[in-house]
Parts: sequence; C-alpha cells; structure tokens
Amino acid sequence: MKNKFLKGIGLNVILLGLASFINDISSDMIFAVMPLFIASLGGAGIAVGLIGGLGDSISGILKVFSGYWSDKFGKRVPFVFWGYFISSVAKLLFPFIKAWPALAVLVPIERTGKGLRTAPRDAVIANSTLPSFKGKAFGIHRALDTTGAFLGALGAFLLFWFLKLELKLILFIAAIIAFFALLPILFVKEKITTLKKTLSLRISLKNLPLNFKRYLVAQTLFASGNFTYMFFVLKSKIVFDGIFSLRFAVALPILLYVWFNIIYALSSTPAGIISDKIGRKKTLILGYCVYSFTCFGFIFSNSLGLFMILFAMYGLSFGLIEATSRAYVSDFVADDLAGTALGTFHTCISLAVLPAGMIAGMLWNFNPNFTFIYGTVLGILSTLCLARVNS
Repeated sequence: MKNKFLKGIGLNVILLGLASFINDISSDMIFAVMPLFIASLGGAGIAVGLIGGLGDSISGILKVFSGYWSDKFGKRVPFVFWGYFISSVAKLLFPFIKAWPALAVLVPIERTGKGLRTAPRDAVIANSTLPSFKGKAFGIHRALDTTGAFLGALGAFLLFWFLKLELKLILFIAAIIAFFALLPILFVKEKITTLKKTLSLRISLKNLPLNFKRYLVAQTLFASGNFTYMFFVLKSKIVFDGIFSLRFAVALPILLYVWFNIIYALSSTPAGIISDKIGRKKTLILGYCVYSFTCFGFIFSNSLGLFMILFAMYGLSFGLIEATSRAYVSDFVADDLAGTALGTFHTCISLAVLPAGMIAGMLWNFNPNFTFIYGTVLGILSTLCLARVNS
C-alpha cells in the first residue's frame, strides 16, 4: 500500500515535506498565539492587518528572484536551506519584543526566509514527480506541512492551558524547534543543471504563457481578499469575551486554530488527487466558493458551534486551494522555467496580501463584519475571473 500511495512521487517530496512539517510545528506554535500576542502589546485592527500583510508582501518580492536565480544557476536546494535558516534565526528574536511596531520589522525579516525558499522548493517538488502525479505530490507536501501546523497549534494550546506558560516562553520554544527543520534538507538530492547565462529575468517573464498570466490575474484577485487568518481568530475572541472567562476566551481561539489546521491537513492530499482527476480549475473554483461562504458566515457567527463549522470550512478552502494552485502553475510551463513561474506566482499573490491586510484592518476599525463582507465579495469576483481561464 505504501509503494502504491507513493507511486510517481520522489524521495525529495518526502524530505521537503518533513522539513515543512518540522518548520510548521514551530511556525504554528507562533501563529496560534501571534494575534493574542499582538493584542497583549496593544495592537489591533490596523496593527493586525499591517503585520499580517507586510511580512508576506516583503517576502514575496524575493520569491520571483529566488525562483529565477534557482533556474539560472541550476541549483535550488541551497536557496531552500538558507531560507529555513534565516527564518529560524529571526524567530529567536520574537520573545524579546516589547512593542507591536517592532513586529512590523521583525516579521518581514522572518518571512524573507520563506520568500527565499518557497519557489525553489516547489520547483524541486515539481521536477521530482511524474507529470500525472503532481497534484498528489503537492498534496502530500501540503498535508505534511499542515499536519505540522496542527501539532504546533495544539502544542501552543497545551503549553498555555495545562502548563500555564506565558506567550513569550511559548514563542521561544517554537524558535528552538525551527532549527531541526534544517536536517532533512541536507539529504535532498537534485539534478544539477548547467548555468543558464542567457536566461534573463525580463525575457523569462515575457515568455511565460498567456494563459498562465490570465490564471495569475485570478489568483492575485483572490489573494487581495484572502486577508490574514488573525482576523478570523480575533473575531472568535471578541464573541467569546462576552460568553466565557478571560482565560477560556483566549484558549478557545487557539483550539479553533488547531481545528482549522486539522481540516486543512486532512483535505490537502485528497484535494490534490481530486485535482489530478477532475482538473485544477474546477478544484480551485470549489475552493474559492468555500472561502466566500466562510467569510459570509463569519458576518453572522455568534456561537462556539457555528465557529467550529466556519473554521472547518476555512481549513477546507485552504486544502482545496493551496496545493492545487501550485500544481496548476507547473502545468502551464516547462520544467526549466518552473522556478521563475512559481516565483512570479508567489510574488503576485504575496504583493496582494499587504493591501488586503490594510483594507481589512481599516474596515475592522469601523466594524469587524465589514472585513468579512470584503472577503466574500473578492472571493466571488475571483471565482468569476478564474472561470474565464482556459484549462
């Protein structure tokens, strides 16, 4: 059964998935408490939108360059290794933050590591997999990634609720774990290609297929309404503050974030396999629709039961979209431009995250429900845009 399940999947996919698994234990221990940590430092609304959007936006600038450089030099693993290393070092500084504006500087530094590693890593996955199994490969990688995220978020809850650790100590423990993600990368083997002296960034972007660019527009529009998860967590805390005790009102949002990651992890591989069967476009449209319904539901959410349903839908939307969107990129281009295409893809959607976060933050200051109305509308518009892309 094991060999059948891994049919068409290279060892590199498993090793990179393991690195992501360990890294996401660390990252999601941090992410689970980050909105609460920001609130404890006096930040809210615009602060959440700025910190949530700025990190991914600045790191996104690196993604197209790292993808291009990995194509040009024919070496991708070094970008992956140093990307994880930079993120690990930056995480060590989180516990020492005393004011939320400092996070607006430090989080982008940590996300720079993500920008350096993401496109080359995805290119290694794509090139280590048979074409008809790419959806499964990215799905397996995302499943390992999100399983680590689930365990990290659960770990944060256990440390907070049962061991009664302070948020800063939880952040420090998470930072130490991050360094162990470097170990599997040492065993990744890639086929080294020759230096492409004639490959330029401008020419590479110009030569990307027209249909890929149309798909990129749809994904960028969706990213413009796909604001940070921290608004979802904070909305639940606002509701719980009026129902439960102070400590329970903090613990429940962390548990809901755990629940989100469970559904995300469980749906990632099936979603990738489904995209191999019915097509990436149909799978992505389904994911966009689920996200739109999720945002719409958050407008009216007022109970723990409803939040459990909505966070499950939120996780399902990520499972349907994340792996499939990356596999779809590799369907449009040849292997030698996979890094550049993936870098362009990640950069465009990452640059859309900052205005998404800022708009969501400004709307939040007027009324938190306005933030979710915004997400609903952008989700619907991006669905209509994606429907016009030729598969």
